[in-house]
Amino acid sequence: MDKGSSESLGQVSTLVDLLGMRAAAGGDEPAYTFLGDGETVTASLSYAALEANAQAIAALLSSLQCQGEPVLLLYPPGLDYIAAFFGCLYAGAIAVPAYPPRPNRSLERLQSMIQNAQAQVALTHSTVLKGLEKRFTEQSDLKRLQWLATDGIDQGLANRWQPPELSPDHLALLQYTSGSTGTPKGVMISHGNLIHNSARINTFFEDTAQSSGVSWLPPYHDMGLVGGILQPLYVGAPMVLMPPVAFLQKPYRWLQAISRYGATTSGGPNFAYDLCVQKTTPEQRQDLDLHTWSLAFSGAEPVRADTLDRFATTFAPQGFQRQAFYPCYGMAETTLMVTGSPRTALPVLQTVSERALQHNQVIAAANEVDQRTLVGCGQSAADQILCIVDPQSLRPCPANTIGEIWVSASASLARGYWQRPDYTAETFEATLADTATGAKDSPFLRTGDLGFLQAGELFVTGRLKELMIIRGRNYYPKDLEETVEPAHDALRPGAGAAFTITVEGQERLIIVYEVERRYLRNLDGEAVVTAVRRAIAEHHDLQLYGLQLLKTGSLPKTSSGKIQRYRCRSGYLDHQLEAVYTWQLAPNEGMNLNAPPWPSPAAAASISPLPVLAPPPLPGKPSPEILKQWLIDWLAQTLQLPPMEVDSTRPFAEYGLDSVAAVELTEALQSTIDQPLSPTLAYEYPTVDAVADYLAQHLGYRDQPVATPSEAVDDTDLMDLVNDLEDLSDAELQELLGQQGR
Repeated sequence: MDKGSSESLGQVSTLVDLLGMRAAAGGDEPAYTFLGDGETVTASLSYAALEANAQAIAALLSSLQCQGEPVLLLYPPGLDYIAAFFGCLYAGAIAVPAYPPRPNRSLERLQSMIQNAQAQVALTHSTVLKGLEKRFTEQSDLKRLQWLATDGIDQGLANRWQPPELSPDHLALLQYTSGSTGTPKGVMISHGNLIHNSARINTFFEDTAQSSGVSWLPPYHDMGLVGGILQPLYVGAPMVLMPPVAFLQKPYRWLQAISRYGATTSGGPNFAYDLCVQKTTPEQRQDLDLHTWSLAFSGAEPVRADTLDRFATTFAPQGFQRQAFYPCYGMAETTLMVTGSPRTALPVLQTVSERALQHNQVIAAANEVDQRTLVGCGQSAADQILCIVDPQSLRPCPANTIGEIWVSASASLARGYWQRPDYTAETFEATLADTATGAKDSPFLRTGDLGFLQAGELFVTGRLKELMIIRGRNYYPKDLEETVEPAHDALRPGAGAAFTITVEGQERLIIVYEVERRYLRNLDGEAVVTAVRRAIAEHHDLQLYGLQLLKTGSLPKTSSGKIQRYRCRSGYLDHQLEAVYTWQLAPNEGMNLNAPPWPSPAAAASISPLPVLAPPPLPGKPSPEILKQWLIDWLAQTLQLPPMEVDSTRPFAEYGLDSVAAVELTEALQSTIDQPLSPTLAYEYPTVDAVADYLAQHLGYRDQPVATPSEAVDDTDLMDLVNDLEDLSDAELQELLGQQGR
């Protein structure tokens, strides 16, 4: 059955029109298939069923006078979320997607969203609501909302639905940007924005109704929502979805789904491709057929040439073709996509001088030591202008000069930030002081990203405000530095810097900090490392890669006292900082000044990532003691610690266990004991002893109930070890996947 021609798409002006057209033309055809564990089909929706669900939810919202009002969506990844999203649109309401908070996790970000959006109604799943009700007494913002669980909604309500009066200018979505600890801002995205950007993506990707896709991207952020859910609906192509955590647990599941369903289009942030190389075995790869995968987009974080090369080489025997790689650039403020390339074009690479880049100049590299290979992110869409601008003078930069990327107004440009007129004016209403583009008086979006153009190709080189992107999530150095400062009394206030270095194509977090003078003589470096690792893990869900403690007064600063983070990074790599203690994530926990010197930049580039380690074998039905030792051995191998240094009573946070390692622990365990386990196991039971006790009951060794997490350890020891991929940066991805908003 014809699911809608390109001519009929030209008549579509809202997402309600779009789904209505699909339901009328191909109602019973599958729209979305959901793999609950990343492998098994647990739910599916046809176009007609999706519309019926949306109409039932919309009728309920309309009875609550929600037209034109923000409505919070709080769902785990799945098809209920998609139905609720369209239910908002079918009621003329404004959808506000958010990720469900983990147990014992701070609700600060969610509360900020609720307060800013001024939502009065929240849609969710009954399982999420049950968990949140326990926290209503302590969180007044949650309690005042009118909560509706849509998984048990009366489908007969669909008969009461009345189409709302909608135009392309009506808001459809508040897309809250992710950050590390900053207050989130809601990007106002209209129906017209979403339809226009969907058409733009289709122009770049050239997908058709005969295409098919697979996505594990968080559905709460722009790449997962606009690219993974709305784009297949726009072209009428089936989509297979899985939870982000299923991918993190076992990256092979993503490739397996592409192979099984013959997907043509799929992608994610750069780190996802690295994980597939690192975390799949030759035996697993033999079972894959990737011949159909003709567009593998990469965005949300810097795209790395070595990542593309490793992935293409590794999976060439399975039929993956290098020209399938599709680097692109976008962000929530432009709905999603800004630049792209012809579908079959090879990625554009440019090798330039690293030292020249440090001075915002683009010059060909003279030798291998000084070279850096950049990956182009495509060219601008035809209906907008890209301009590289000096962020100080607001004038266009000369050729071969790095500046801030500005994007001119188009139908994809969002309306600004909800209830934030000051930020809106600063970000969305910039004007050039001088121009050769012919658009001097036109408003531009200031992206905050740095880059340059060559022959129309955009190369992104960094962030104006020193934003760091680690595993697709956004982090500001200042936030990390403020977390580290109170971690130990030996650290001198206001005298530290956070930055990243690239190790095997991955961004790794480094902290350098001055030591208070009175601590220099008897410095306990190991105690400082332990305190800093724990603080970073607990507050930011990050794994620290290196910590260098510096002589008092030696941190590079400007004459006015501002920290020079770039000089800190260069000095760290060149061993030019006055270090009194240096630690790095390596087989040896720490090293003092008498240990081998820190690697040079060339050597640092060759440091191998953590190896993919097979978990130690377990007997058929391991005893609690054997399980405990297994956990200790696994942690020791993964974190590169001697087993005797793993204390079974200490929280995982003290060892800097990051989110990816946390879900890998669950996957390794359940594969070893052949029992399904919650992906948040290491979060709910945050010590070796707590996990071992839980498993003892799970395997039938004990009849008495295992202590709940709050009983097992003090509340101060609870932390969220699972990266809310849902909280990917705009790249998180921008959110892991972010984000690409970024």
